[in-house]
Amino acid sequence: MSRLDDPRVFFAAERTLMAWNRTGLTLMAFGFVLERFGLFLHMLRQDPGHAGRDLSFWIGIAFIALALWVIGFSIVQFRRVLKTLEPVEIPENYSTWVAMAMNLSVVVLGVALLAYLFSEL
Repeated sequence: MSRLDDPRVFFAAERTLMAWNRTGLTLMAFGFVLERFGLFLHMLRQDPGHAGRDLSFWIGIAFIALALWVIGFSIVQFRRVLKTLEPVEIPENYSTWVAMAMNLSVVVLGVALLAYLFSEL
């Protein structure tokens, strides 16, 4: 428990959550670019005998999955920190769930992105 009676502790935890969200979004974007780059190379190759997914597809998918794990785990970490704070350390009438809801929505949209990438060939 922090016992600092200072709301800056809460806001620092929330900033950390948002930093992990940005990191996850960056990883997700990089993974998507890698996956699309493989598609671009496949189109340049114009080899009708070459079917299936290239290595760049799987590396891109791995980056997207890593991003989803990072963002999801950051929610868990933030909830753990919230449990250690005293009520006086959280500003009155401040919604602590908004940042977690945003991160969770990014995870849901990331899963939708993965489903989309796996659905097309």
